[in-house]
Amino acid sequence: MGLVATSGTPPLSNHNCAGAARRARWTNWTAARGRGLWTRPQPLTHRPLLSFRFRARLPRHIRFRPRLRPVSLARLQTGSPPLSRPVFTWHRGERVPGGTEQLGAKGGARGGPDPASPSPPPAAPDDGPQRGDMPELVVTALLAPSRLSLKLLRAFLWSLVFSAALAAAAVYGCVALAHVLCRPRRGCCGRPRRAAPACLHDPALGEHCVLTLRVSAAGRSSGLRLHYVSAGQGNGPLMLFLHGFPENWFSWRYQLREFQSRFHVVAVDLRGYGPSDAPKDVDCYTMDLLVADIQDVIQGLGYSRCILVAHDWGALLAWNLSIYFPSLIERMVVVSAAPMSVYQDYSMRHIGQFFRSNYVFLFQLPWLPEKLLSMSDFQILKSTLTHHKTGIPRLTPAELEAFLYEFSQPGGLTGPINYYRNLFRNFPLEPQELAMPTLLLWGEKDPYFELGLVGAISSRFVPGRLETHVLRGAGHWIPQSHPQEMHQYMWAFLQDLLDQ
Repeated sequence: MGLVATSGTPPLSNHNCAGAARRARWTNWTAARGRGLWTRPQPLTHRPLLSFRFRARLPRHIRFRPRLRPVSLARLQTGSPPLSRPVFTWHRGERVPGGTEQLGAKGGARGGPDPASPSPPPAAPDDGPQRGDMPELVVTALLAPSRLSLKLLRAFLWSLVFSAALAAAAVYGCVALAHVLCRPRRGCCGRPRRAAPACLHDPALGEHCVLTLRVSAAGRSSGLRLHYVSAGQGNGPLMLFLHGFPENWFSWRYQLREFQSRFHVVAVDLRGYGPSDAPKDVDCYTMDLLVADIQDVIQGLGYSRCILVAHDWGALLAWNLSIYFPSLIERMVVVSAAPMSVYQDYSMRHIGQFFRSNYVFLFQLPWLPEKLLSMSDFQILKSTLTHHKTGIPRLTPAELEAFLYEFSQPGGLTGPINYYRNLFRNFPLEPQELAMPTLLLWGEKDPYFELGLVGAISSRFVPGRLETHVLRGAGHWIPQSHPQEMHQYMWAFLQDLLDQ
């Protein structure tokens, strides 16, 4: 005996039947088929886990059929009828249909008979035992191997991550100790800066403001306060800048001066950075919450769309925002960062990328990364930003202090490092197709990301939506090391918007 699904299509109301023949057919149908008003099952939006084409050999006296629960006439006469989900039960003897669970507009209501509609004659009682939980057991059994393999894969991944974290901790511990021995006067702890450098208050860069994020009923929005610098309000569309690590809004100083004449430019300090609120809990820095912050910033500034410019960690948030909230972005400019799914797949095939990103594994450990980075007055951060080959060229001491000022405050490093502590939470990731019109800028000599990631990103894009430029001789800090070249590519990329 095979597993099949059939359904009849009766009229919506017995008051509308014309003629005795139709009325008789309706009476006979309701008497044989059950209670209430019946409709043809709506097509499912997703393929069911247990396909109807599966055929099982069952005894003849057992039937495995979908039940259809009555739906009210008032619900059916609305603009969007609810979806029907078959509820399978076992029946012994006659083929008596049951019911369906109705998924209304709010996704949780069950359909029921309309009190105003006439009640058809009651159906014959079902004398067979029902086993409605059988399909769930079957599905659970079928999915058990996949779930087990996924858990084993995640356990294996985390064992590799923490093994690499311990190895990175040993390396960076030796580096930090060497800095302390070479500069014993600085001590083992960082020196807190008492006053902010004057360059952080340059009026030419814009006005300092604080935005309080809304608190939604769903709990997605945080209600935190984020600091941002704004200039050129009223001059054009919103151009929002998202910084990376170890930076803050000041890393966009060249772009704020360049584009404030034609755009409303806003450089925001992400949560955990600078004057913005910094929750202490690691769970407050998940990707979902960080992306929700960007969504709230755009809407909180009074815009429905923006031109998003992002670098490093800010670019990771921009990629996710473009995937899950594409209506908020009109154009996107990404500098030196790949989507997490692309980074995951590329790193699995190119082991060299793991060595370039060794600091990511160090940051998975609690409290130790903050201690190592602050030793010898933040010498590791200083070397990262001022190295003659991999750092930011022509970075003045005052500009360096603009980045170190907030990190030197108590707990100033915990928030930014918590970003990395949630990085592997959603692994493994599924590949995603990218369709947002994007300008991708990449440094030829980026010490943290291989050049092959550019091709991996291009393979995920819809044709014609990605414009890529590899800057010769540039490293990782393109917005600060090569601002003129970046501005030229951005003006050309946004020209059609300015002409409208």
